[in-house]
Amino acid sequence: MNVIALVDCDSFFVSCEQKVDPNLKGKPVCVLSNKDGCVISRSKEAKKIGVRMGQPYFLAKVEFPEVIYVSCHHDLYAKISDEVMSVLRDFSPKVQVYSVDEAFIELTGLKKLYKKNYLDLALHIRNLVKEKVDIPVSIGVSSSKTLAKLASDKAKKNETGVYLIGKRKIHQELQKTHIEEIWGIGKNLTTLFKKNGIYTASKLIEKEDAWLSKLVGIRAVEMKHELLGEIVSPVVNEEKLPKSIQKTSAFGLFTSDLNFIKNQLNYHIHSACRKLRKIDSKAFVIGVMLRTKDFRVIYDKHILSIPTSFEPEISDIAFSLLNNIYSSDVLYRSTGIVLESLRSNKEEQLSLFFDKEEENKKDKLSKCFDRLESKFGKNIIKIGFYDE
Repeated sequence: MNVIALVDCDSFFVSCEQKVDPNLKGKPVCVLSNKDGCVISRSKEAKKIGVRMGQPYFLAKVEFPEVIYVSCHHDLYAKISDEVMSVLRDFSPKVQVYSVDEAFIELTGLKKLYKKNYLDLALHIRNLVKEKVDIPVSIGVSSSKTLAKLASDKAKKNETGVYLIGKRKIHQELQKTHIEEIWGIGKNLTTLFKKNGIYTASKLIEKEDAWLSKLVGIRAVEMKHELLGEIVSPVVNEEKLPKSIQKTSAFGLFTSDLNFIKNQLNYHIHSACRKLRKIDSKAFVIGVMLRTKDFRVIYDKHILSIPTSFEPEISDIAFSLLNNIYSSDVLYRSTGIVLESLRSNKEEQLSLFFDKEEENKKDKLSKCFDRLESKFGKNIIKIGFYDE
């Protein structure tokens, strides 16, 4: 029998803030979205008193003045996420990162290696992450990803933080699982299933493959077999490249000041290039976006013949694009950079005009930037531009 665990960090953004500031532990804490717009993470204490996910900050602070509200720090969360994933990779050879706070881990065969049953293995992983990274996690264990996800949701309500759905318990669990609780079933699909008399997971698995395929498509058939404990989607180590990297945020005030906009764009370029290098990739397409006061989006892009992750090169192109779409008569509310058509460095194909020596120099300089930031902190080095 194959065994998969889903490790899910509890209230991840809040847990990260509590890690760096232990005084926040045990208190009602909420992390806010960019520009402190709304609540995006809540401690269990904040959940208990009724703070709602997505609640606007200006309403939450009036309704729940006793809560501690913290601005988000996404770079911190990414760093701590890497630490959690590193612990998991030390434990198992197969770890698939699903999101910043979730990862599937293959446990098949590890029972003999660690001399523990699968429930104890999950408890051991949970303790390791807490001990080494100081982040609490919930772990669901079962024979497929869909069942592991269902088990992890139940683990959050379990005192031990761990829940196992074994082969003998599958049908029992599915009978009490509402259709909307299944991973991958959203509002529209829930409505469609209920319209056809499917209210629970157990009713879904009773349907014929052909009927499900006709009603929804192959995804519903795969979902059924995953719920039966069959592995349709195995745990894989390879991380798929994102379709694009986008960095943007709203200004504090509307502006037409070109140098202010350039400074904001410069910040986003730096973050995007750092992310690009982190996933060991380069981009073929560089795009720049401006959003006006009235929410109109102006966009221009440049397609490269040779992909790059070299920040000065990307900056030069981005500022040229900005000059093309900028107008001094318009008030703007935000700007951003978009890097598209990403290619892994492992798959890079050299063109006829490829200058290996020049590319090596760029790569060495970029790695130097990253080492300096790793040692002295984020944004210790910034690429400048001409003040116009």
